[in-house]
Amino acid sequence: MLRKRTAHIMRRLAIALSILVLPPFHLGHAQEDLAKDYPKRPIRIIVGFTAGGGNDILARLVGQRMFENSGQPVIVENKPGAGAIIATDYVARSAADGYTLLVGASGAIAINPAVYTKLSYAPLRDFMPVSLIASFPLILVVKASGPINSVGELIAYAKENPNKSNYASSSATFQLATELFKMKTGMPAEHIAYRGVGDSLVSIISGNALFTIADTATAAGQIKGGQVRALAVAAQNRLPEFPDVPTLAEAGVAGVDATIWTGFLVPAATPPAIVKKLQDEVARVVALPEIRERMKDLAVIPTASSSEEFAHIIAADIDRWTAVAKAGNIKIEP
Repeated sequence: MLRKRTAHIMRRLAIALSILVLPPFHLGHAQEDLAKDYPKRPIRIIVGFTAGGGNDILARLVGQRMFENSGQPVIVENKPGAGAIIATDYVARSAADGYTLLVGASGAIAINPAVYTKLSYAPLRDFMPVSLIASFPLILVVKASGPINSVGELIAYAKENPNKSNYASSSATFQLATELFKMKTGMPAEHIAYRGVGDSLVSIISGNALFTIADTATAAGQIKGGQVRALAVAAQNRLPEFPDVPTLAEAGVAGVDATIWTGFLVPAATPPAIVKKLQDEVARVVALPEIRERMKDLAVIPTASSSEEFAHIIAADIDRWTAVAKAGNIKIEP
């Protein structure tokens, strides 16, 4: 509640200050001019993970269709590292002019604040949400050619072979979900950190890690290609793309619902008229039939939203994951 009140107060303060600077008549015309002229140079979308991961795929999928009639390109830049903290901090400190967007995933925006003891940014202070892009559950996978065919077999193997039990993870999102899975099952597993989800999946295929909990957007291709085997979905319902893959609850592990999301955010002081234009453009692109079909192929759900709706989701998820981290005594030292 304190976070929500703080964010609300800061937005009210920003509006009040802008009104003091310009009379209402001039303010309205200035905002209209900003929106009318935007964009007039290339827009950059910053992704905090390596190329080929779920957030990178979605950024390119949506970004390539944004402002397609403006003559201005939308360029995706990858700045991986530190669980997307490097990229997130970079955008927080960028000019608030609408030309630098962050692909804000649950991990960087809602989960990092829950698990990191120190963080260089505060999502509700340093950013203005634009819109969600998509939501998707996480999926538990192992090497397809390995001997493990079910969640029960994975748990049994880990307990019988604790020295061989490890998991790959590229951010706090996947680590926290996996630690919750371990708590619910009592199985041991050592954490191995990677720079991106694609790298985590490669480690499973090569046999360097026993299992990983990954996002469906990244793992879908390897599952369909027979390189990794999906054991369960960390959601309340099965995925239409993988109807034979049970939920974790169906596999005997209740209480691990890890549906996550990704969306666009901009620095907090970005003019409201530009935020609104970005929001409307995201809604237009996400509604395109070819974009929705591609997202279906990736086993993700197209989920555009208003800026206000996105802000409420962020605040609620910070509280939810903070409670999970506290219950499991999960902390990450920077």
